[in-house]
Amino acid sequence: MRSAGAEGFSAGGGIAASRPGAASTALRAEALGARLPPLVVAADRVAATVMQGVHGRRRSGQGDAFWQFRPFVTGDVPARIDWRQSAKSDRLFIRETEWEAAQTVALWRDASPSMAWRSGPAVPNKRERAELLLLATASLLLRGGEQVRLIGDPGRNHAGHAGLEAVANALGHRAAAPAATGASGAEEPGVPSNDPALPRHARTVLFGDFLSPLDDIRRSVSALAARPLRGHLVQILDPAEETLPYRGRIRFEGLEAEAPSLVPRVENVRELYEERLHLHRAGVAAIAAAAGWGFLTHRTDQPPGQVLLALWQALAPQ
Repeated sequence: MRSAGAEGFSAGGGIAASRPGAASTALRAEALGARLPPLVVAADRVAATVMQGVHGRRRSGQGDAFWQFRPFVTGDVPARIDWRQSAKSDRLFIRETEWEAAQTVALWRDASPSMAWRSGPAVPNKRERAELLLLATASLLLRGGEQVRLIGDPGRNHAGHAGLEAVANALGHRAAAPAATGASGAEEPGVPSNDPALPRHARTVLFGDFLSPLDDIRRSVSALAARPLRGHLVQILDPAEETLPYRGRIRFEGLEAEAPSLVPRVENVRELYEERLHLHRAGVAAIAAAAGWGFLTHRTDQPPGQVLLALWQALAPQ
């Protein structure tokens, strides 16, 4: 989604990042091909770390895999009582199994030019972190037996061991495709909420900076929620976008055709900037809450496993 004015900070104290130029499909595909495999490996590693100690899908239902014993309560079917376990105490216990019906989770990451920005070499750019989290989320879901697809991708749902590579390939294909039409080499901003391939009642996770005008975000979320889809927004920001650490005379240039802004003394506007960012974030959270969605935040200088674990727990059925 497009920036609402908090994008395009210069990484070198006033030297703005250059706008990405057009690239041929072949060159972009080659670059993506070189970048995605290491990203897939990294995502799978992050997912494996989060998966340790997390039990399956953690939901009871019709299946064969044992999950847990729980005390018998009024309304339970007597045939489900595990008499062997119950004989060990003075209580009756139900043997629960895990639910085997796979759900579909649709994923999307913002690929607009502003997502390719970072404040310095010590942190990844926002798009790289969004793609890492998307692939790590896909890895967790596929390990749990769920199906995954990309929003806007005309291909089929992905499942099983080979699903992660298929998701990564689809991600790279979508990023490279606009160059064939003479576009700037970046995908159009905004969530393709009219994707006809999205199944009803699926889950969805959107990764982006969500610095667009709140009305734009509300329209996208409302359109998806009306399908109806349940979802989560994961806001990814560079640390400099939260703290505005610059001092002195700084020229800020946008990456999406915004007019440049020259600030004589940045430190004088830092408090106002932080207040407006806080209000904007609260607005995004309110939009998510109104749709019955979840909202998580992440900074690119933080370990990706933290927000991934929180997202995985939020995705677990209640």
